[in-house]
Amino acid sequence: MIREHRNPALPLIRGAGLEIGALHEPFPVPEGTAITYADTLTVDQAARLFPEIDAARITKADRILNLDVDGLVCFPEKSFDFVIISHVLEHLANPIRVVGEVFRVLRTGGRAIIAVPDMRFTFDRSRKITPFKHLMDDYQNAVTENSDEHYLDFLGGVAPRYLPAPPKTSPTTSPASGPGASIATFGTRIRFGFSGSKHPNLRSFRPPLYESGGDSNAYEYFSVWERES
Repeated sequence: MIREHRNPALPLIRGAGLEIGALHEPFPVPEGTAITYADTLTVDQAARLFPEIDAARITKADRILNLDVDGLVCFPEKSFDFVIISHVLEHLANPIRVVGEVFRVLRTGGRAIIAVPDMRFTFDRSRKITPFKHLMDDYQNAVTENSDEHYLDFLGGVAPRYLPAPPKTSPTTSPASGPGASIATFGTRIRFGFSGSKHPNLRSFRPPLYESGGDSNAYEYFSVWERES
C-alpha cells in the first residue's frame, strides 16, 4: 500500500537502495530496483514488541543495527542509489546524525526518501514542539541514547497519569535506576527525537525534488532529496 501523496516519488527511485525500519509496511519500490532492509529488530523481536502486527507481515532485515550507536557504519560511503527512512527519525536519540548518515551512504545523484509524522495528526499531538537547539545540542554532544527526561516528556504529553512519582534519592539518580528505566524497553515504540511537523535540519540542503506536507496530506512530512556530490 502507498499513500497517494507519495506516488510522485516512485519515478525518482532507481537502482540499488536501502530501506531503514520498514517493519510491516515496506515502501513499494519500482520493478527492477534492488533493495536491502535494515532494522534494529529481528522478526522475532519485532513480533514480541508489536503483538498487534501479524508476524507474517514483518519485513525480515538483511542487517540488524543500532542507528543511535553505530549509524550506518556497516555500509561504505556512496553505497546506494536511494535510501528510504520513513517514520523512523522521530524514534531516535540523535536524528540529525542519522540524516547525515543517510546522505553519506548515497551515491552522487542518489535520492533520500524521508518521511516523519506531522504531529498535528498523531496521538502525541499535545506535546510541545522540540526546539531545534535541543536537536543540535544532541548532535554536537554525540548523544547515543535517550535520557530519562525524554521518557518523562513523552509520558507527560501522552499519558501523564502514568508519570512516576519523583525519586526519593538525589537528582543524580543513574539512568539505569531512574524514573524512565521502567519503560525503557518500550523505546522503539515511543517518539523521542522531535515532535515538530518537519525535520528542521533538512532545510540545510538544497530544495527537495519533491515534498508533501501535513497541510495537504493530513498525515506527514514526506520528501525526496538528492545528494549533489
